[in-house]
Amino acid sequence: MRVGAFVLAAQFPGQGQSEPLHRAVRTAETAEAAGLDSVWLAEHHFVPYGVCPSAVTLAALLLGRTRRIGVGTAVSVLPNAHPVALGEQSALLHLTSGGRFTLGVGRGGPWIDLEVLGGGLDAYEHGFPEALDLLLRWLREERVGADGERYRFREVDVVPRCDEPFALAHDVGGQGAGHQVTGAGDLPARDAPAADTTADAPGETAPGEGHTGPAPSRPASHPAVVVACTSPTSVRLAARRCLPMLLGMHCGDAEKAEVVALWRREAREAGHDPDEIARAAALHISAGVAQVADTTAEAAESLTKAMPGWFRTGLGAHRTVDDRNRTMRDPLAYTELLCGLHPVGTPRLCADRLAATYERTGIGRFALLVEGTGDLAATERNVQRLGEEVLALLPPGP
Repeated sequence: MRVGAFVLAAQFPGQGQSEPLHRAVRTAETAEAAGLDSVWLAEHHFVPYGVCPSAVTLAALLLGRTRRIGVGTAVSVLPNAHPVALGEQSALLHLTSGGRFTLGVGRGGPWIDLEVLGGGLDAYEHGFPEALDLLLRWLREERVGADGERYRFREVDVVPRCDEPFALAHDVGGQGAGHQVTGAGDLPARDAPAADTTADAPGETAPGEGHTGPAPSRPASHPAVVVACTSPTSVRLAARRCLPMLLGMHCGDAEKAEVVALWRREAREAGHDPDEIARAAALHISAGVAQVADTTAEAAESLTKAMPGWFRTGLGAHRTVDDRNRTMRDPLAYTELLCGLHPVGTPRLCADRLAATYERTGIGRFALLVEGTGDLAATERNVQRLGEEVLALLPPGP
């Protein structure tokens, strides 16, 4: 089982905007030191729910500040970006990090972002499949052109290509110029995150998976791509391309198990072979909340004191692009729901809930929101306990 930290750079009431960004960086550094598998970064615009407007930009910083841990976006909002630009950025991070970057993409919401950033409502309602397919082609092919409804351009060279080995400009390991990266810059091979050198299919090994054998001399041929799925339509879209899913923290195990079953049926009907489906399914991610304390009551109380205020101001600040009516969950009830669904409690309870999710859904990778108190010191301690006390109690997994 692979446990990662989910970082929104959440601005809690009374905080400035630099405080959550500093907390995000420290969380990633602490997560690596605590032995977590990965850190996942969210993107939001114009709201205090999360003050990171570019998950790929923050990912670049964190890849430079860490040496082993995988870094992924959860997610980059595709209707707000040109898929070629996002593909170029992803290739750059994939190559320069030695394969530690994972690109998570999603459709986002009908927010005013679409008006400000130019994507428009049509990009949200109809344009996601075309944008996703163009992005995937850019990450996998040598030359790409487009003749779709939204994107049209003459064929151009893909630069940089993901399958090109990254040569260091100076000697970092006594091997002279041109020495290829292992999984993590100048780390010895035994410490580098694993990468599948033959993984050209969507179900490739993801970065930071922590295999015990020597790491290969170059990263996988392209970054893993994960799709946030919040509806049957998005599940089918991901399955037909045999792309792994990121499932939201508002869902319980029963609902996630149904979604995984739908994804498998759709992937089989799309003609993908069983091995390809199994490889991609092993990379599904379950988002959740984690708060570790000496008692379950203490863990829940620390979240119910802080998260409702953040939900109220952060989610309440969203504006729709077309002024459509929207309803917001009751902040306290939503916090209590999350505490009941996810690893919030003693180390033993947290481990049991993660193991139960794996058993019920088959999902063995987790992106867990760890900043639910809004406090830097409490967040760092939460991450430390998650790594030191919970991981040791987990059963072996994928």
